[in-house]
Amino acid sequence: MPEALTNLQKVVQQTATDYWNDSCSIQELTFAIGQGAVGATTNPTIVVNVLKKEMHLWKERIHQMIEEQPTAPETEITWQLIEEMAVRGAQLLEPVFQREKGKKGRLSIQTNPALYRNPQGILDHALHFVTLAPNMQVKLPVTKAGLWAIEEATYQGVSINATVCFTVPQSIAVAEAVERGLNRRTAEGKTISDISPVCTIMVGRLDDWLKIVAKRDGIVLENTEALNWAGIACFKNAHRIYQQKGYRARLLVAAYRHVGHFFELVGGNTVQTVPYEWQLQVNDTPIEIRERLTDPVDPSILESLMCHFPDFVRAYQPDGMGVEEFDTFGATLRTLRGFIASYHELQGVVREFMLPNPDV
Repeated sequence: MPEALTNLQKVVQQTATDYWNDSCSIQELTFAIGQGAVGATTNPTIVVNVLKKEMHLWKERIHQMIEEQPTAPETEITWQLIEEMAVRGAQLLEPVFQREKGKKGRLSIQTNPALYRNPQGILDHALHFVTLAPNMQVKLPVTKAGLWAIEEATYQGVSINATVCFTVPQSIAVAEAVERGLNRRTAEGKTISDISPVCTIMVGRLDDWLKIVAKRDGIVLENTEALNWAGIACFKNAHRIYQQKGYRARLLVAAYRHVGHFFELVGGNTVQTVPYEWQLQVNDTPIEIRERLTDPVDPSILESLMCHFPDFVRAYQPDGMGVEEFDTFGATLRTLRGFIASYHELQGVVREFMLPNPDV
């Protein structure tokens, strides 16, 4: 008898939802591809954690980089390391990329998070990244500067992955920027058949932010589980709007905090980017795999969130925020601070190779 399908395999084989591995770890990505994953993502936090887990694979190479470039500062060595880690992951996905004729099988590499205010800097980084491997997808932040770069990168043929995105207004702004970029290419007779843009919604990070607001402001909800549904509600609403508008970008779920973020958002032509630890939990649970993406959120949960959290209203309503507000939204600030801190932590790891502590 054939082996029973795992939950991840059921999602891939029985629904239109794709799943990606949420890291460039060789071990984790190899496992995920075996389960049916057709992509992978990275960010500065992920890269730091992967390096710590797989330092045995990179220690010698970091020494080589430093020896090969005797005048290079630690920033250049750090970015070379990030790029080489991404390329190695992309190589694992290349058979999928070839099989899917470029529409799947990509690895997402993130532009420098410190450039979040610099539109040209973000674009230049994106255009550089796509030269590293044929199956690179580039993550650009959904800030005011990032939205300009998303349109321009799409116009120049880059498959973008919009990140630092938590809300319905942000996801709509991304979809519209992608549409403008694709339409500009079409108007000039350029191909768009090999471009596969996605817009990430970091559902767990919105939940995190509202929980911080609740603690800060002393907000007590009768249904304490309501705060675990904020990101789910926003993703479902964004998906409904994407379907109505016929946007060509796909929505992507990220930042898991509980298995409901996975199971409640299965369905439709969407993507789930799942950390390895959550892949194991998803496969280990008896929860039925079925399409729940279009199932409505309990109205009492929506009412509670709307009543107590103005930031949820801003996140949920299509016109809840303007582009000028994206950069100062609480979840945006927390995420950018975290990504930039991880980038500096990675530089610190490289610094230990370049300037080893003589006292130990």
